[in-house]
Amino acid sequence: MDPTPVIFSDGLVDDRAVCGRGSTGANNPARLPWSGTTKRPAATAGACPSPHPPDAIRTWRARRDLLQPNLPPLGAGYLFPALTHLATRPYLHTSYLGETLGHWVNAIPHLHGEGADTHGNPLPFDRALIYAYAFRHSYAQRHADAGTPLDVLRELMDHKSVSTTQRYYTVSLQRKREAVTKLAAHVVDHHGRPSPCSESAYELRSVAVPYGGCTEPSNVKAGGSSCPIRFQCAGCGYYRPDPSYLTAIEQHINELRADRETAQAMEAAEFVITALTAQISAFEQVTDRMRRQLASLPAAERQEIEEASAILRKARAGAHTLLPLTVITRTDPA
Repeated sequence: MDPTPVIFSDGLVDDRAVCGRGSTGANNPARLPWSGTTKRPAATAGACPSPHPPDAIRTWRARRDLLQPNLPPLGAGYLFPALTHLATRPYLHTSYLGETLGHWVNAIPHLHGEGADTHGNPLPFDRALIYAYAFRHSYAQRHADAGTPLDVLRELMDHKSVSTTQRYYTVSLQRKREAVTKLAAHVVDHHGRPSPCSESAYELRSVAVPYGGCTEPSNVKAGGSSCPIRFQCAGCGYYRPDPSYLTAIEQHINELRADRETAQAMEAAEFVITALTAQISAFEQVTDRMRRQLASLPAAERQEIEEASAILRKARAGAHTLLPLTVITRTDPA
């Protein structure tokens, strides 16, 4: 088993911390001491919680113990000991770890990035961007994008200065602004007709609802929790979707079709089936027109819009503010 990808998958530690990590405390892998090249000496820092999956640590420890008789004794106290007596330090050098990670990455048959080419095929991910420290950066950026509080992320990353953690939030806000700039020009109304708006209008005079943006004043003021017509977006003149909502709209269309089939099987009143059909037709009109508009754009611009849409979808998913939901816990009266 190659433990490198598993141990880096959490993203909390850098390559120097992994290589210099001591093997003491392997019987309790959830608390391994920091040592070697980590910033806090093991003698003063004591044991700190390890984010590494305990099973991965145990499996590697068992393998390391089998190899240890043939390895320099000086490295016996490290999770990743040096391989030869010529090594300048008792643990593996970060360059060796990076090379091993590179071999693992190159062995992955298919690695797709975001977006698609002009034929609809997924674009390949640049494997050169996968290196040890990138796991740590990705971990922090995803937390920042998802809205993790600054002080919480600082503690997770073990940053000495809050300004170091703040950089991830600055990048996050910049990415969102760039995405808004691109998509504001591609907003449509509830008929699917172009209804572009300014960046400020996109962010300040509209609010995200399940299948697009809403510009109805009372609902905007309430943060999306006070729709006068109970989120009947397809028939609302204030409905303003953009390409970042295409996936959600198409999923909702499938749900409406399933609801219509259920209503027909239940022999529901005709007005119920008619209302579902009208919603399906209205949403299909919106998606069809947006798809045609995107198809008419140059490939480079279309790719930019797809990337911007992915950024805003992630931001909305992390915010968890699309619908005001109340959880009711049912108890057994018995």
